[in-house]
Amino acid sequence: MITLPPDYRPSDSEDFMNPLQVEYFRQKLLRWRGDLLKEADETLASLSEGGIHEADITDRASVETDRALELRTRDRARKLIGKISQALQRIELGTYGYCEDTGEPIGLKRLEARPIATLSIEAQERHERMEKIHRDD
Repeated sequence: MITLPPDYRPSDSEDFMNPLQVEYFRQKLLRWRGDLLKEADETLASLSEGGIHEADITDRASVETDRALELRTRDRARKLIGKISQALQRIELGTYGYCEDTGEPIGLKRLEARPIATLSIEAQERHERMEKIHRDD
């Protein structure tokens, strides 16, 4: 088991995806997933607090809109939780941090900003260009 120093931040001067970096991202992903699950529980609790008791039609519409937004947010969080779980699985397999297309390191800055990234910036841009070309057909 690896213990991270409290002020540890991955740096380019270390070997990419050394045990400290892997543990850093593992903990980051677990915290993120935990926060999302906690929010999801709170959302479910507020949604299950019963029906809409607003007498005023405008208030009722406002509550309905809030609920729809809440459900969309919840759906996005569910998808994100799935991607976080996949990233944690890549950590277990030893493939985390490497581009699925090229096998090259994704890069610390990108992983710090988007810990669930599966493509390097170059591969992501190539992927988006290809999507755009096929959308325009």
